[in-house]
Amino acid sequence: MATFVAVLLLLLQVLLFTPPYAHSQKMNPLDLKALLSIKNTLTSISPTNSFFSTWNLTSPNPCTTFSGITCSFNRVTILSLGTETHPLAGSLPSSISSLTELTQLILSPGIVTGSIPPQLAQLTNLRVISLPNNRFTGTIPATFSSLTNLHTLDLSNNQLAGTIPPSLTALPQLRILILASNSLTGTLPENVFSPLLHLDLKNNELTGTLPTSFPLFLRYLSLSQNQMWGPLTNGTLESLSDLEFLDLSMNKFTGPVPAQLFFKPMLSSLFLQRNYLSGGLPLKPKDGEPLIGSNGQESIVDLSHNLISGELSTVFDGVESLFLNNNRLIGKVPEEYVKSVCSGNTRTLYLQHNYFTGIPLNEGTVLPDTVSLCLSYNCMEPPAKLMTCPGNAGEELSRPAAQCSVFNNDDSG
Repeated sequence: MATFVAVLLLLLQVLLFTPPYAHSQKMNPLDLKALLSIKNTLTSISPTNSFFSTWNLTSPNPCTTFSGITCSFNRVTILSLGTETHPLAGSLPSSISSLTELTQLILSPGIVTGSIPPQLAQLTNLRVISLPNNRFTGTIPATFSSLTNLHTLDLSNNQLAGTIPPSLTALPQLRILILASNSLTGTLPENVFSPLLHLDLKNNELTGTLPTSFPLFLRYLSLSQNQMWGPLTNGTLESLSDLEFLDLSMNKFTGPVPAQLFFKPMLSSLFLQRNYLSGGLPLKPKDGEPLIGSNGQESIVDLSHNLISGELSTVFDGVESLFLNNNRLIGKVPEEYVKSVCSGNTRTLYLQHNYFTGIPLNEGTVLPDTVSLCLSYNCMEPPAKLMTCPGNAGEELSRPAAQCSVFNNDDSG
């Protein structure tokens, strides 16, 4: 009896803890056929060290021997093609749609060309499609609207064109959408309904204004290097209380910067440079309201190359890297920034090419070696020995007096 119980327990252990693919020595024949089709259309860039060297037809169990394959009950569930040291060329075949249990399709950077097979939309279990840094052309398949389980879509750094299908930003499970560095055109959907946490559309050819709504729990938003325009004060950005990273740089946005952006403690990276933003900066609140970058993360604010005017408030006191150069700021630099630079809390302070008339900083002051400070081309004589300006700051230390009188009529310098 004891022997029978021991054998029974051993059998249970085998059934419970043996990987599913080990219960059979044969992969589903449709999956195997699809894999062989993929092998025929993709090749290793380095033929002497091929990624497909383990894809051997004589293998008794491809689930355990084929590189980049993960199975469950002898069906392929994860397909990871290529590696950093084994990049691939060729194209993706439509027969990949035969892998009906596939949940993740991952392609390492390479030179895979052609269009993205619209038949991928038949794989309704897909949660991850990651095809970055290749040479895919054509458009984003509109059929992706059927991928209701999709969590992550990364098609960045390809050669995709056309518009973003509106249905893509309505997928009910989509959390990460990365379409950066393509040639996408058109406007963003008026409303983004997917519960996105991460949205990266930088370096495309998108136009138009900001959508009227983004997902409330969005943490990362980049629309940099497009051709978008219009105001930032339509209420869209102010409602994003969990926002940690915002990059709208190198567009054509106009008008004032929403004051609420400077009072988001979770926001530690704010890039708005090289737009046409105007207006002044809000005052630092006196009631202890949390400021940008106060969450303990490394903070950076870049408002350079805009039309920001008025005096510099202390709203950025404590920001580690602050770029306000090439604006129309006037008056004297507040002492709070000097203290922050001298203590090393602020490591980069670029204020060049404005209309500042003074700064409470003496020539005898010693700044930490980690600090970069630039005050050139303002309406004052800056302490040249303390400055470490970038190469594009120019050689002139001060503005001509005629330019300064326009912006600082009431300042003596």
